[in-house]
Amino acid sequence: MNLPVEVPGLDTIIPQIQEGSVVVVESGADSAKSFFVRRLGLTAARLGWPVTFVTSRDREELVTQLTAEGRSMPPLDGWLHIHERDELQSLEEFGGAGGFLAVDSFSFLTLHLPGHDLASLLRGVRSIARKNGMSVLLATDRGMFQPQSESVVIHLADGLLQFHAREGAEGVVRFLRIPKWIDGKFVDRNIYYEFDGKRLAIDLRSRVL
Repeated sequence: MNLPVEVPGLDTIIPQIQEGSVVVVESGADSAKSFFVRRLGLTAARLGWPVTFVTSRDREELVTQLTAEGRSMPPLDGWLHIHERDELQSLEEFGGAGGFLAVDSFSFLTLHLPGHDLASLLRGVRSIARKNGMSVLLATDRGMFQPQSESVVIHLADGLLQFHAREGAEGVVRFLRIPKWIDGKFVDRNIYYEFDGKRLAIDLRSRVL
């Protein structure tokens, strides 16, 4: 079963993440990336999927965020599994239940891996995702990967979604890019968005240069 992308505006461009896919979600310091990943995790939970987060950050912080953002959801302990890690050698231990798997921050957790080991890890999670019909999101921090590792990740991922933010004449300008997507779609434009910490809004009418 495919995973709906329940972000108005964005869902007209990428309406769903196909089951068995591995998608990289990249950003700089903007927390919209992590909000987007949590949003998809909550969508998966509403569909009755098991949801697994592997995080390099604080478990309680993630629990607090998901509790606030998923107010109408059943108790977290009924569908959510959180694993704190300082580094990763493989993702195979997290794929047995299928469903939804998110890793944040994948770039930090795999900093120690040379390119060939990183490629092996990604091939392994691709295989598990396809076998179990699992949707996998790998959240990465821009600039953390070495160029070789970044090339490996982009090459082996099924899709790449990038959150950008920069200073403009009227303040911070935020936009998305989708250089690579599951169905071969290439969205060669900047997609304007706003994020206030609680809501991600896509504006397809605005043009970001």
